[in-house]
Amino acid sequence: PLSNITVFGGALANTILNVEKKHPIANRPLIDWDLILVMEPLTIAGALVGTLIHKVLPEIILLVMLVVLLSFTAYTTLRKAVQMFSIETAINQLANGDSAELMINSERKDAEHIEEGMFENEPLVRIMEDEKVVPRWNVLILIITFVVVIILNILKGGGAFPSPLGIECGSISFWLSYAIILGWTFWVAHISRKRLIDKHEEKLECNYRYLASDLIWDKQSTLIYPAISSLAGLFAGTFGIGGGIVKGPLMLAMGVHPKVASASSACMILFTSFTATTSYIVFGLLIPEYALVCFVIGFLSTIVGQKLIFYLMNRYQRNSLIAFSVGFVVLLSAISMTAESILSGTAGVDMETGHICAVDQ
Repeated sequence: PLSNITVFGGALANTILNVEKKHPIANRPLIDWDLILVMEPLTIAGALVGTLIHKVLPEIILLVMLVVLLSFTAYTTLRKAVQMFSIETAINQLANGDSAELMINSERKDAEHIEEGMFENEPLVRIMEDEKVVPRWNVLILIITFVVVIILNILKGGGAFPSPLGIECGSISFWLSYAIILGWTFWVAHISRKRLIDKHEEKLECNYRYLASDLIWDKQSTLIYPAISSLAGLFAGTFGIGGGIVKGPLMLAMGVHPKVASASSACMILFTSFTATTSYIVFGLLIPEYALVCFVIGFLSTIVGQKLIFYLMNRYQRNSLIAFSVGFVVLLSAISMTAESILSGTAGVDMETGHICAVDQ
């Protein structure tokens, strides 16, 4: 829970810094709001289920599972970072030091081709104009989804938080309330998927040309990626690590531009981590005194870290620095959690399972 509130502070700082930034190639926001719209609802659903798992599993089991997840994620992310670094180095050698121009030249040409002749195509002009600003519909749906989940979660109550409606923890009404919350997120995911598919088909009709790093939201991708995001949310709620530890590497593997992946995953984590945090509060798993300190640490350290990494990226023109930073942080976390698992094992951790309605002391 404390790690989750730290992640929430960092995600808030990241979103504040990124919301006004532009895409490195195209004239659109840095944060990919379409990606967030289709992936976030099921991520929130996964986070809610994860908090239940966190409540009942023994601590040592959670630690071992977390170490396995972190180790695998660190390996895949660092392998991707090495591949990106090798490509950047090859381009740098071919360009005799002028890597920046060649690295973005092809994508800039794609962007120019998208705009070429667009003024003769009114539907394309409208799409391009809409892409220049933050899509209000996407943001509105996300906020409504988020607020409804929080309100229903509070009304439902939990082990340490009595329900204002008198719903007893563990009762039929309690589980029915949980089902309603999950049903709401699935319904939002459904209408969001339909909207993005319609938007993609509209783009095809007016000969819209995607960038190489753009995601195409067709009927298949709008099913696969949200499903994977639900697992990211599950990990976030179970381990309190923030779904970005899975979604960040996932977006890089999907071919999303590293800067866009970083900004979009941080914005998604903002919703997911706050949803998980409210669940922790409801179940009495969060210590307020420590939570405030962790939140401030996460917020301030993220501001410093993002400014530093973006400075280095702009100076050396290496997007792989984002992948390396994510990979090494995850690797250090895996090492730390391994040490924690060993210490907990020698201390004789209680292997008894918990209960959903039990209040932690």
